Amino acid sequence: MIFPIFKTKTENSPCFNLSDPEDRKKYFQLKAGDEIEKLKKYLEKNTFIAYLLGKKNTGKGTYSELFTEIIGPEHIAHISIGDVVREVHQNITDSKQREDLISFLKGNYRGYISIEQCLDALLKRDTATLLPTEFILTLTKRAISKVGEKALFIDGFPRDLDQVSYSLYFRDLIGWREDPDFFILIDVPELVIDERIKHRVVCPKCHAPRNLKLHLAKKVRYDKQIGEFYFICDNSECQGEKMISKEGDKLGIETIRSRLETDQKLIKMAFSLYGIPKILLRNSIPVKEADKYVNDYEITPEYSYQWNEESKKVKVIEMPWQVLDDRGTPSYSLLPPPVVVSLIKQMVEILHST
Repeated sequence: MIFPIFKTKTENSPCFNLSDPEDRKKYFQLKAGDEIEKLKKYLEKNTFIAYLLGKKNTGKGTYSELFTEIIGPEHIAHISIGDVVREVHQNITDSKQREDLISFLKGNYRGYISIEQCLDALLKRDTATLLPTEFILTLTKRAISKVGEKALFIDGFPRDLDQVSYSLYFRDLIGWREDPDFFILIDVPELVIDERIKHRVVCPKCHAPRNLKLHLAKKVRYDKQIGEFYFICDNSECQGEKMISKEGDKLGIETIRSRLETDQKLIKMAFSLYGIPKILLRNSIPVKEADKYVNDYEITPEYSYQWNEESKKVKVIEMPWQVLDDRGTPSYSLLPPPVVVSLIKQMVEILHST
């Protein structure tokens, strides 16, 4: 299963800072302005259901957030099944919310175990344990009923191989409308996922995330005693809090290896299905072909650091991030915006052909 390379390069393009919202707006207008207008016009009277399928930490949430930023939150809703389950977990502990939840479940849930058994399973579950599919579908229907008539990005369903067939009839299961539906399949090299996990840090106070290698903070410091560089949280309310790694992150993908293998099987199964369109998003591009397909500023930068003893300051070194893809080809990892340009253009083709 090989994902095609999508060209986003524009000749004589100005250099955009894709971390800046205003620059991103100009970037998307240049790269996909016509398609964005078509999508906005389509969404004035229509909606869709898109299933985001990719390995863990492939950026599903980031892509849907960027899409929403471009098209407008009045038209788009991102339904994360993980967030839905966590919200329900909180609802159970509040007597009024629990009553409302159980009332909805009694009117909508159909399954092989009781509602109380489902809730008990939810309270006792760990992240590796899947809840009954029928229960997940009911919780998802409840979440969808709260967002109004918007286009949907469904993130986290299907989660296992036996759930793929449910997604083919999801439009009917939620009993709402006859939306066009399609899979968005995301290809990200495992080395990219590994580095995202190994180098991520969070603020202990506000929990803001950064990545020592890939997502620069404003203040970088050096601990001479242990020979390590670290970030200071950008949030002024945290008063100079040192950002730290989460327990287990330095092991990278080894802690989620079985999950990645299941995700890969899901992507292959979805890829082979008839009757439902697919959008193929590729995060990496071979180094030897990058100049033909992308502008330099669309490539993910990686950061390294040097300590200058004389000035007592940290020097930040930036260069294009090069990795081996899953076929062993030297490749650049792309920033999210060019991947979303690909998403927008492929989506327009699908929606205007249905």
